[in-house]
Amino acid sequence: MHEATIAPKISFYDYIVIGGGAAGIPIAATISENYSVLLLERGGSPYGNPNITNLANFGTYFSDTSSDSPSQQFISGDGVVNARPRVLGGGTSINAGFYSHGEARFIKEAKLKDEKLINESYRWVEKVMVFEPVVTRWQSALGGALVEAGVAPENGFSYDHIKGTKVGGTIFDQNGHRHTAADLLQYANPKGLFLFLHATVHKILFKTKGRSRPMAYGVVYEDALGIKHRAYLKGGQNDEIILSAGALGSPQLLILSGIGPKDQLRAHNIKRVLHNPLIGQGMADNPLSAIFVPSPILVEPSLVQVVGVTRSGSYIEAAGGINLIGGSPSDYQGYSFKMGGFIFEKVNGPHSMGYLKLQNSNPADNPSVTFNYFKEPKDLRKCVDGIKTILTTIKSKAFSKFKYANMTVQDILDLNVKMPTNLPVHANTSSSLEQYCKDTVKTIWHYHGGCQMDKVVDDEYKIHGVDALRVIDGSTLTNSPGTNPQASILMLGRYMGVTILKKRLASDKSK
Repeated sequence: MHEATIAPKISFYDYIVIGGGAAGIPIAATISENYSVLLLERGGSPYGNPNITNLANFGTYFSDTSSDSPSQQFISGDGVVNARPRVLGGGTSINAGFYSHGEARFIKEAKLKDEKLINESYRWVEKVMVFEPVVTRWQSALGGALVEAGVAPENGFSYDHIKGTKVGGTIFDQNGHRHTAADLLQYANPKGLFLFLHATVHKILFKTKGRSRPMAYGVVYEDALGIKHRAYLKGGQNDEIILSAGALGSPQLLILSGIGPKDQLRAHNIKRVLHNPLIGQGMADNPLSAIFVPSPILVEPSLVQVVGVTRSGSYIEAAGGINLIGGSPSDYQGYSFKMGGFIFEKVNGPHSMGYLKLQNSNPADNPSVTFNYFKEPKDLRKCVDGIKTILTTIKSKAFSKFKYANMTVQDILDLNVKMPTNLPVHANTSSSLEQYCKDTVKTIWHYHGGCQMDKVVDDEYKIHGVDALRVIDGSTLTNSPGTNPQASILMLGRYMGVTILKKRLASDKSK
């Protein structure tokens, strides 16, 4: 990998992949086996940065608002602080590391038909960057407590999405060292893959003259010194640009390139290539409600290891001995994050959806996005059911060592409602669990949508009405897969890379 400052001013490739994240890296590494691939990443390298690589430093980057932070903060229109990755490896470089396959519904919605290739793609990823965790005492107690609270059966260690309580995989090894999608680059053909860092794509270029449909043929990108470069497809019949810039980046870049709702294109003086009112629509973020439980004994630092998949549609996970909210010591109101842990629940789906719009025409800036948390009553009901399960878990015998005997669940809820990190501003006591869900809503960073399957892309992830351009990433999802989506997105990248490569090889052979 190289800094984009040394990239040629003009260059030509068989494929251009925009975004070196959980989908983009497997795609680029796979196709590079036989064809020349340019992979452009707007962030830097995850290697050598202890804040990224060490489990104990998890989350420090969320409060880093510098332009070179691996995490770019944004606040949704709902008032909830959120983050998007800006680093090679994408979300795998800044997430909590939990690895679990998506459910059967995801496979159907993602239009993946080759079961053998799905399984091979998961294994391709797991061989390099996934581990069975060494379960801490606190996480183990939580597992027993979940089963006691009715989140049964106890399923042991599994990558599969199954009802009940289980231990899942992790991308942190036994030494607490993070492995990211960047590690999958070891599969790439070094002669076929050209990877540039700090390469911010400004727009995709389209040929429209004398054509019934626009055709993507190149990109304009900027390096860290502000110098513009142009990369073009070589012009082969099957050459393509693949957009894997994430649920915020992909719809944003399409609109900046002239494909999107005509009112937005007009408002930002962007030349229209194709009016598509569905780009930027269907944005959803799984609401997270967390409960910090103070412990009378020290809690070993751990990120998500155990998950409870409830029958009501909420997933329960936890992090112990870690400053999950990135708050100051005073936020814990006399307690310490080292003596306690967060148990949180994520609403599956969700049904509530919002939209994304450009704020300006600078690709480095965040677009405006509103998720409309709990707009659909179904989501709020799932959250309440999840909170009830967490409270039952806290009161269980299995968890008793890690809870103050005289502290009631109401005391715990009131402590959490007073935490100043919650947005929007709210009351200081928890009047009802519905209100608790609304007052403490946070993100688990699993937002998706904006280029949804069927609405924006077809079964092969090709954009409707455009040639030589696909979108393959979380923006195409209609639901967040599994309890945590990274395994599914990594698999999707490999699956689609193999699918594209096989088809291209067969086509070139028949000529």
